[in-house]
Amino acid sequence: MIQDASNPHEVRQANRVYRSRMKHPPHLLRVEAPASAFAPVVAAATTADVRVGWLDFEPASTPVELAPAADLGVLRAVAVGDGRTVAVKPMKGPPVLRDVLREHFRGCVLVLVRGAIDAPRLESLGDDRWRIHRLDAPYLDVDLESLIARLRKPRPWDR
Repeated sequence: MIQDASNPHEVRQANRVYRSRMKHPPHLLRVEAPASAFAPVVAAATTADVRVGWLDFEPASTPVELAPAADLGVLRAVAVGDGRTVAVKPMKGPPVLRDVLREHFRGCVLVLVRGAIDAPRLESLGDDRWRIHRLDAPYLDVDLESLIARLRKPRPWDR
């Protein structure tokens, strides 16, 4: 939240936007292609001030550099460099999607998820056209602009 600014109105407005992003869980779209296939979606969303996250919700191996520390049972093993942070922390039991979203994707409007989850699937048709394979409904073909516009709705995949 913003607390220090010269214009109190701007502070209130920014804090309202911040709180609204915190209240609602992000929209989820399951993906099967590599992250690079969704670069146009991420670029368009960033331009429209829509935050997007990426989640690999599959069994993943621990980064080689962090494995020895993680195996010791430390609270967190973190590597920082090249403009990135990688963190490994222990988990008790299988991952719970809701908990992962709350902890790591607060403020995101959309999270692209690679893995077996119960969510609509997004696939590229080329030329900035996208197909959303909805659950228990016919697929929905959209262009990039309308895909980003739909993300601002509470139920973006309804007709």
